[in-house]
Amino acid sequence: MRRLPVYLLLDTSGSMRGEPIESVKVGLESMVASLRQDPFALESVYISIITFDRDVKQLLPLTALEHLQLPEIVTPESGPTHLGAALEMLCQKVDSEVKLSSADEKGDWMPLLFIMTDGKPSDLQKYNQMIPQVRNRNFAGIIACAAGVKADTQPLLALTNQVYSLDTTDSSTFRQFFKWVSASVSVGNRSVGASNDIALPPPPPEIHTVI
Repeated sequence: MRRLPVYLLLDTSGSMRGEPIESVKVGLESMVASLRQDPFALESVYISIITFDRDVKQLLPLTALEHLQLPEIVTPESGPTHLGAALEMLCQKVDSEVKLSSADEKGDWMPLLFIMTDGKPSDLQKYNQMIPQVRNRNFAGIIACAAGVKADTQPLLALTNQVYSLDTTDSSTFRQFFKWVSASVSVGNRSVGASNDIALPPPPPEIHTVI
């Protein structure tokens, strides 16, 4: 079975400390539980989690859904939001973890990327430098979420036209967001190979499309 790699980039800067990050954890647990009920996803979806604040860490290397244990996610007291550095690590991990097709065997499906941030890149120059690099990795879909009233959607729109906003960062809203992510992954899982563009399911009312 060919793998469908799914990369999650999560903002863990100081403003996510407390209820927002706890809500993210609840949402992630809900997403994983939902995907495990999908036999297609259980066979093929592999998930990686990269967090970014002043530091960038891959908390979870690309891992099969059936073996996945969610890592502990911590947030610093304060500090910058290094989304540009996170995109740089993402490219490195995609290059080392995603199998390309060869003459002898088929590689993985094109990966999916979900980004969630409640601010804007502190390393804007690096971020802008990395945008063409990310696009060169041929993601089947790049979905960005701006969470909360302080999130800046403009930098995200420079990366992808699939940008969504959440008005609040409470547990019910994040649960709805990750439920939608799991539905999007399931749709992607069934349509991989059919086309380069995945038709996402309509988002719930808590999630607004940014135009």
